[in-house]
Amino acid sequence: MHDRFHGRVRDSARRCERAGCVEPGEFRAPGVRSSGFDGPGDYRWYCLDHVREFNAGYDWFDGMTSEEILRAQSPIHGWDRQTRAFSPTAGIDSAPRWADFSDPLEAIGARARARRPAERADGRQVTPDERRALELMELPLDADRRALRLRYSELVHALHPDRNGGDRSGEKRLQAVVEAYQLLRKAAAFA
Repeated sequence: MHDRFHGRVRDSARRCERAGCVEPGEFRAPGVRSSGFDGPGDYRWYCLDHVREFNAGYDWFDGMTSEEILRAQSPIHGWDRQTRAFSPTAGIDSAPRWADFSDPLEAIGARARARRPAERADGRQVTPDERRALELMELPLDADRRALRLRYSELVHALHPDRNGGDRSGEKRLQAVVEAYQLLRKAAAFA
């Protein structure tokens, strides 16, 4: 049988949360904590009469600035940014160079392999981010902690303006090297 009230939860043991009401709480309404990053939020449960009363006085825009209200009322609200799935790279660093492959499936497989962890000779896993950091520092996959520290020192001495006669052309690379080192020194592969 079709229930003419959408959202009704029948046969619930809940009671209407309105003080003094003994009817079943079959309809939910937004609670004190709204849904968000931490989960679905809280709900209040009311009978039909009291949920209608609640809805008549509910203001979804309560607490918003006028700019936030205009943005929420915009017909493209939420559609003004690209999601990962619809971005040109679909969340992957770059598109494959199709000319490097004779078969398109090889290109797709190469992309998938690039996202998988690699295994070192000692059996430890290296994530794709750690692998890119090793490539940036020009270190092999099986480099040890000592080699990592030594290479970091070499690159800092070569790229830092205080060490290379004031040449600031390598500052971007220096920043990338520092970030790569910070990632790798905390990695399980170098523990």
